[in-house]
Amino acid sequence: MKTDTLLQAKPFLKWAGGKGQLLRQIKEYIALNFNNYIEAFAGAGALFFYLKNNSLIDNNAILIDSNEDLMICYNAIKKDVNKLINILKDKKYANENKFYYEIRKENPSDIFERAARTIYLNKTCFNGLYRVNKEGKFNVPLGKYKNPKICDEENLIAASKALEEVKLVNDDFSRCLEFAEKGDFIYFDPPYQPISKTSSFTGYTKDSFKDKDQIKLFNVFRELDRKGSILMLSNSDSELVRGLYSSYNIKEVYAKRAINCNGDSRGAITELLILNY
Repeated sequence: MKTDTLLQAKPFLKWAGGKGQLLRQIKEYIALNFNNYIEAFAGAGALFFYLKNNSLIDNNAILIDSNEDLMICYNAIKKDVNKLINILKDKKYANENKFYYEIRKENPSDIFERAARTIYLNKTCFNGLYRVNKEGKFNVPLGKYKNPKICDEENLIAASKALEEVKLVNDDFSRCLEFAEKGDFIYFDPPYQPISKTSSFTGYTKDSFKDKDQIKLFNVFRELDRKGSILMLSNSDSELVRGLYSSYNIKEVYAKRAINCNGDSRGAITELLILNY
């Protein structure tokens, strides 16, 4: 039985590479019979929320991501969403230049204050982009939104319900090797392999995702395949990616560029969906 439509959760953050726009294409290839569900690059969680809303997963999910701010948001929403909502309301976050840069400089220790800061910055920064400098400090400028919805109370509550029994792990994607078993469905949505010198948006942590990381990811994918896990991976349509996964089932999907400094370049491009089934 499907979850009540009014309670269906959706991503609470805008995230580079988020799969919301691709769900119609991806869902055709989703494995329907599996044990546990694991995401090794949780991001905004579009596929997780889709599966949860449609009762394709119950309490058997693990979300992993190396981005600390992101996972603090997930944990705060899961632990006490009302406390987070109250902070978002009480602090009266303003979509205004001076206020934005004051909040950007803050480094709160409380997880709820930090989660609120992340949500505010995400809703008001340029294109909802998450990017950090070499010191790991968020450095995206203020965006040009007229009236951003900073506190989406209804969706935060729905997300909290969806996350009730989910295991949250702030770690490298290879951590999934510790949890995955035969028959588990694992989805990988890594920072994409750049297809041009200007298309690399991999600064989600202070350590960018490089070619060596793509190769490490392939080795994890191959090890899980040997273990008998059910695997799906998204990536750019690049020579490196096609070469690494040439022995697997490669499907093409078409995505509209969500983040590009040149608005004229936001057209449909080919992306790859790689399956071991």
